[in-house]
Amino acid sequence: MWKQQFAAAAFALLAACAPAREKAAPPEAPVMAEPVKLMTWDDLSALPRPVASHSIRWGEGVTDVVDLWLPEGAGPHPVVVMVHGGCWQKSIADKALMDWMADGLRQKGWAVWNIEYRGVDEAGGGYPGTFLDAGAATDQLREHAAEYNLDLSRVTGIGHSAGGHLILWLAARLKLPEDSVLRVSDPLQFQGVVVSGGLADLEASRPVTSPTCLDAIYDKLTGPASPERPDPLSDTSPARLFPFGVAFVSVNGSEDRIAPPMLGDALTRKAQGAGDSASLVVIPATGHVELVSPGTQAFDIQSRILSDFIASQGRPE
Repeated sequence: MWKQQFAAAAFALLAACAPAREKAAPPEAPVMAEPVKLMTWDDLSALPRPVASHSIRWGEGVTDVVDLWLPEGAGPHPVVVMVHGGCWQKSIADKALMDWMADGLRQKGWAVWNIEYRGVDEAGGGYPGTFLDAGAATDQLREHAAEYNLDLSRVTGIGHSAGGHLILWLAARLKLPEDSVLRVSDPLQFQGVVVSGGLADLEASRPVTSPTCLDAIYDKLTGPASPERPDPLSDTSPARLFPFGVAFVSVNGSEDRIAPPMLGDALTRKAQGAGDSASLVVIPATGHVELVSPGTQAFDIQSRILSDFIASQGRPE
C-alpha cells in the first residue's frame, strides 16, 4: 500500500513541475500537512475494559497464569496465542495490556490464549526465566484444548513490541541449540505469527528503540556469555534461528518510534534471505498503540493476516 501511495505522490510532484504554457504564476505558500494524531496508552486505557472468559492457573508461580478469551459457539475454535509487550518489564505492562485486542479477536471468532511471564524486573525473570515461562504457558494450551474445544490444528500467534520478540522466539523453538536450557522436545506449533511493532531481532533493536526499553536490561534478558554459551543471542534472539519454517508477517506503524518500520523491514529481509516465508506491512498514520487497539486500521489488517494464515496453511497472500 505504501508503495502505491509513494508512486502517486511522485506522479503528482512531476505533474506540478511540468513546463507551463503561459507565464508562471507566483508560487503559492506551501500548505503544511497537519501532524498525525497518534493514540496514546491513556486513550486505550480510557476505553471500557473487557473481561476474559477464564483465568487459568497452570503453576505455582505468581505469573503462572493465562487468560482465555472464548468466542460464542461450541467450537472447535481456532486459537491465537497472544504475548504482551512492555519492554520485558512488569513495571511497565502485564497481560492486561492486551485485554482490548483479545476481546476484539474474540468477537471475530478466535479463542485467545493470552499468556503471562516473569519480567526481567521480577525475581527469576530475565534469562532463562522469562523464556521458560513463555514457553511453558504456551505449551499449556495442549492441556486445556479438549476442555474448551480449542482446535490445535489452527493455532496462530501475535505478539506486540517485546511480545513480538517472544512470539517469534516461541515459533522458532525447534531450532534452539541442542544444549540450550530453553530447548524442549515438542513445542507447540504455529501456522503463522504476527510480529506487531516487534523488537524481534534483539541485536538490531538494541540501538534503535528507547535505551530504557532494551539497552538497560539487555544483559539480564539475554544472559551472560560463558565458555559453554559464548553467544547469548544464540538461544534468545529468533533472528539468530532462521530458517525455522514458520511464516510470519511484521506489522509496523509508519509513525512508531518504539519499533520503527526499519526494524520490521530488516527482520523480513533477514528471514527471506535465509529461506523463510516472511513479509512486511507498514500502516500509514499509525504509531505503537494503534497496533493493539480494536477499531483501527492496524487491528483490522492484523486480524485478516491471522485468518489468512489459517486459510492458506501458514502462507498469507
